[in-house]
Amino acid sequence: MQIRKHPLLIIFLFHLLHCCHADVGTSAQYTPPYLPTACYGDDQTQFPSSNLFAAAGDGIWDNGASCGRQYLVRCISAAQPGTCIPDQTIQVKIVDYAPNALSPPSAQSTTIVLSQTAFSAITNLPADAINIEFQQ
Repeated sequence: MQIRKHPLLIIFLFHLLHCCHADVGTSAQYTPPYLPTACYGDDQTQFPSSNLFAAAGDGIWDNGASCGRQYLVRCISAAQPGTCIPDQTIQVKIVDYAPNALSPPSAQSTTIVLSQTAFSAITNLPADAINIEFQQ
């Protein structure tokens, strides 16, 4: 039996897979005080009204180019089962550089350090660090 190739279907599937690419990394959380930040100094208007913001780790900092970027973030696993809220995705704005943040993160050398509000929006249980899926 010969399988027919449908070039349009193959192109569609390739495009679908290509545009839905997400990265995997780790995340920690940090707590107030959040000011000043590496991106916007003492400007309080930098924070979204939802308080869903984050500090960029070295992997995404990009010499400060990540300031203002928006990322979709989802908790995918943690050391303790049941930590992640299943299928919960949030959008965060990068406002700071994690290694220089005024408040120390709950874990070092993570991809993204989420505000306390953002971290609790995707987790059920307290955790120092979680594994995340994220995309700009």
